[in-house]
Parts: sequence; structure tokens; C-alpha cells
Amino acid sequence: MSVDVIMPQMGESIAEGTIVKWLKQVGDKIDRDEPLFEISTDKVDAEIPSPAAGTLLEVLVTEGTTVEINTVVGRIGAAGEAPATSAPKTAPAPAPAAATPAPKPAPAPAPAPAPAPAASGSRVVRSSPVVQKIAAEHNVDLSLLDGTGEGGRITKKDVLGYIESAATAAPAVSAPAPATPAPAPAARTAPAPAPKPQVFAAGQDEVREPMSIMRRKIAEHMVVSKHTSPHVYTIFEVDMHEVVKRREALKKEFAGEGVKLTFLPFFIEACIRGIKEYPIINSSVDGETIVYKKNVNVGIAVALENGLIVPVIKGADQMNLLGLARTAGDLGERARTKRLVPDDVQGGTFTITNVGVFGGMYGLPIINQPQAAIMGIGTIVKRPVVIDDAIAIRPIVYLSLSYDHRIIDGADAARFLTVVKRELEKPGA
Repeated sequence: MSVDVIMPQMGESIAEGTIVKWLKQVGDKIDRDEPLFEISTDKVDAEIPSPAAGTLLEVLVTEGTTVEINTVVGRIGAAGEAPATSAPKTAPAPAPAAATPAPKPAPAPAPAPAPAPAASGSRVVRSSPVVQKIAAEHNVDLSLLDGTGEGGRITKKDVLGYIESAATAAPAVSAPAPATPAPAPAARTAPAPAPKPQVFAAGQDEVREPMSIMRRKIAEHMVVSKHTSPHVYTIFEVDMHEVVKRREALKKEFAGEGVKLTFLPFFIEACIRGIKEYPIINSSVDGETIVYKKNVNVGIAVALENGLIVPVIKGADQMNLLGLARTAGDLGERARTKRLVPDDVQGGTFTITNVGVFGGMYGLPIINQPQAAIMGIGTIVKRPVVIDDAIAIRPIVYLSLSYDHRIIDGADAARFLTVVKRELEKPGA
């Protein structure tokens, strides 16, 4: 009897998904939990594993098509078995899939053979576009890997395992989390690909490029947020002298725990203190009701090559500085390697975004709905300041708060940022 393959529910708020690529063709054999197709949602991109072992009998939803969750997209059964039906339908019950997030593949490449980032051998390499993209992003030569998939196919697990083992063997080659401020405007915590120059044909005045699925979803969310919340902004200047000293004093201790200490955990810690004193910052709007959140779940905006994603530190108010640093680093790394799961991007109550990693003095970010506020961190720059009527050189950062004026007034925003400033400049005061 054939088994239905459905569009899985990748998170509580996700209602649909787009099939980006089928990794198997009709008639191909497949093992249970072997990657079967790739999807893209407004939260994460993912490889979806096969629900059963057998042969792919039927593909009901073609690549590039968006369908609701629980829609039957294909069927698996015994070789030669006739499929039950040829029309897509919706399955009676949800079947969430714990799939590992994966980057969106380019539409052009063929399924095999896969091009290796560095051609160091002539061996034919079999891998999916997802695996190829991860390998390219990390400069991994796929011809050096032994695939554990069917017929020696290199799986995502193979390439991620290789990347992790290489990172362990070669110290400090990875960049810190992208949401961490840098001490100089030009410094970045993760290498950003250089923008490709747009090529125009002779007589061509413009080039039209369809938005990616992720870009379309980002656009939708940004427009909804602007239409939903009247945005107001408050900006504070903060002296980072004490934070710089604390970080230097703790770096070796944290390194001994396998954690790279950046500036980000200090900002999170200060925001948590501000939220404890002014809980309206950690609230949301439901019709004509203000909803105060007990837990402080801090979202960290991470810039990706093709967009932006906001993984969430759940229960941040229950963590110490080491816990915040460890969790933020883990989420940032998994965001860059496309290994987030839907739960990682759900449930945020307050968001922090860092324009400083790209040299920005400050930014005016758009609120991450349904939250009520988002804080932007600028770059940390040494500036002359007046202290006790004397001029001193101090590391200065600008913090901006974008907030929903339906429930947060300017006084509330200023009081919150005053606490954040106090905790950074005079911790424990």
C-alpha cells in the first residue's frame, strides 16, 4: 500500500510551503528519512525526509508550487505499485517533520554530477543543490568526501559533519555571530559576499529579477509591520568603556568553556534588565488588549546572503552571561549553515539587530511583528567625550529603539534605554 508524502507543518504559524526541488525522480528508490524534496517557508528552508522506504511512485506537486500544509505532494510504495490517485489532496491530520533547515538552491544546476568548489580531483560527485551550496559557502571540495547516501551520494549530514570536524581541527577560522558589534566601522563578524555587478546587454535599460521566496516573505512582513504599528524611534549614546574591560577580563574564561565572548551578550543582558523594569517593552497588541509576556525571548537578527532570519534565545532572562554567549553563538552559526529548525525562529518577544557589523552608525529597524519593540546596535567607535570637564577618548555606540506607539510612549522608550545605558556603563549600579 502506498504512503502519502505531505507538505509538513514547519511551525505553528506556518500555513503553506513551496516545493523548491524534488531530490528524487519518479521510479527512484528511497530509504526512510533520506532527503526527498526541498521546501521554502516564510520561516525556514528545509530538506524534507522520506516518511517511508520504497519507490517514489508519483509526484503530485511540481517544483515552484506553493501549497497548504498537509497537502499530499507525492506517494511512495513498492516498485510497480499503482498510485492510489493522481490528484493532490489535503491529508486528514498534520504530520510535522523535524527537518534540518537548508539553504535555497539555485534554480539552474542539474541534480548530478555536483560541481565541487575547488576542482582537486576527477571523481564524479553526486549531491543535491543544497549540499553544493553549503559546500560552496564553506569552500569545501566535495570530491574529498566519502558519501554515505545511496550509491555514494554525499548528503547534507556528510558535508556538515566535515565542516564541524574541520572547525574543531583548525582554531578560530569561523567568524563570530553576525549580531555582534565590531570595534571599528569596517569590521564584520562574518564575511559578506561581494555584490555582483549587474550586466546590461546592448540597448538594455533595465534588468528584471524575480524575488526569491525568502525575499518575498520578508517584503510581506515588512509592509504588514509598517501598516500595523505606528513606528517611533529613540536613540541613546552609550559609553562602552566598562563593557570593553569586562569582555577582556572574561574572554579567556569563556574560551575555556568553548565560547567566544562577543559584545552581544552584554547588550542582551542590559536589555533584559530594562525589560524587567519596564515590561511594556516585552508586550504585544491583541486587538484592544495589551499582552504582557512573562518570558523574555530575545530574537537576534542574522543577515544571510539572500535575506534575513531572526533566531530566538528562549528564556534569555533565565540565563547568565555565559549562557547567553553560548546560545547566541550557536544560533548564529546554525543560521549561517542553514541548520535552524522552525522552533528556533518562533516565540520571540523582543528583537535586537546589529547594523554595526556593517559599519552603520545607527539604524531605524522595523518592528518584528507581533512584538512591540526592536533595538538596533550601531558600530562601536572611539570618540572624544567630555568627562568631568576633561576630554577623554572612549568607545561609543549608538542604540536605537523602534517601538509601537499604540502602546509604548516616548517616555517609556527613554526610560528603558536609560536602564540599558546604565547597565552597560555602570553594571550592577
